[in-house]
Amino acid sequence: MSVEAADDLAMRERRRAVRELGAVLRELNEAAVSTEVDAETLRQVAERARELITPLEAAARTRDEMPGVDGAGRRMYNPVVGKGNPLSPPMSVEVAEDGTVVGTCTLGLAYEGPPRYTHGGVSAMLLDQLLGHVYAASGKPGMTVKLSLRYRRPVPLQTPLRLTGWVDPDDARGGSRATIATAEEPDVVLVEASGVFVTPSPERVKQLFGDSPAFARRYKAE
Repeated sequence: MSVEAADDLAMRERRRAVRELGAVLRELNEAAVSTEVDAETLRQVAERARELITPLEAAARTRDEMPGVDGAGRRMYNPVVGKGNPLSPPMSVEVAEDGTVVGTCTLGLAYEGPPRYTHGGVSAMLLDQLLGHVYAASGKPGMTVKLSLRYRRPVPLQTPLRLTGWVDPDDARGGSRATIATAEEPDVVLVEASGVFVTPSPERVKQLFGDSPAFARRYKAE
């Protein structure tokens, strides 16, 4: 096996392990916010969980470093779509031939705002992420400069959701729109959003992210 092939295999194994850990921690998150066990059991679990922190801290990155498992469009620790992030649902995203972007996910009790329903800030986060995919699919990846939301109905927890995003043909600034609905009733809009994203100049990219080639590639207008 060549060195390159061995490196590729090692990276695939590490990404698989990252996804596995993320999935387990999501289960732990959900169990932690839904449990009604006694105080002593909670303390015992907390102590066992605390013991797991040290091995992970043995090799940790800083905010100035990209995750080693990222690359080729992957964001393993993105809080919305990253399968390695225990905060992520995670949302799956697909781009249709016409440029429409569809996201699917199910939100558990960890995302609860009002009883039975999703926190409004979580809905905003999901829509912001989806609109970012809309712009990326159009060949103009960028950063959010404006995000407006209208909450029509509460978003239910533990219910498969469908998010849809598209470029707004009536917006002279090239804005986009997105909605949240349930998978069962995709035509009943629960939350709707409009957004404007801009591709930062090379000078602005350098100012924000330094000399990172990964970010330079990410925000390069096509």
